[in-house]
Order: sequence, then C-alpha cells, then structure tokens
Amino acid sequence: MYYVYILTVKDGFYIGCTDDLKSRIERHKNGHVPATKDRLPLQLKNYIAFISKYSAFEFERYLKSGSGRSFCKKHFNL
Repeated sequence: MYYVYILTVKDGFYIGCTDDLKSRIERHKNGHVPATKDRLPLQLKNYIAFISKYSAFEFERYLKSGSGRSFCKKHFNL
C-alpha cells in the first residue's frame, strides 16, 4: 500500500507520500525529515491509502497544488 498523509505542523500543514506510514511519521516526529524538523510539534491529521504507487503520487501532487490545498482546508478542516 502507498499512503498520502497530512500532518498538522506549528505553521500550517504538510503533505507527504510513503509506503511505510508508521516509520515515516516516526522520522518526522524525531526531526529526521528536513522539511518538518523546524516545524515541530506535528500530528497526523489524515491519510489515504492507495494500491497504486502512481495514483498515490498523483494525488499527493494534486494536494500540493493551489486547488488541492483549498480542498484540504475545506474537507479536512485544516
């Protein structure tokens, strides 16, 4: 499975994609991910599971776009 996840961070939210969600969240929490290490504390807000790696990365790309960020704010209460 591939996961697109949304983290709430101190200055907003962060969107990522992984095939090992538990390990990836731990890496974020321990400050091992450069994109979030200065934005702690963080919390897992939502995740969506995909069978297809391609679909997961396409959805992540969409969520990182302007309309995708608006979608997140409206539907995920961010």
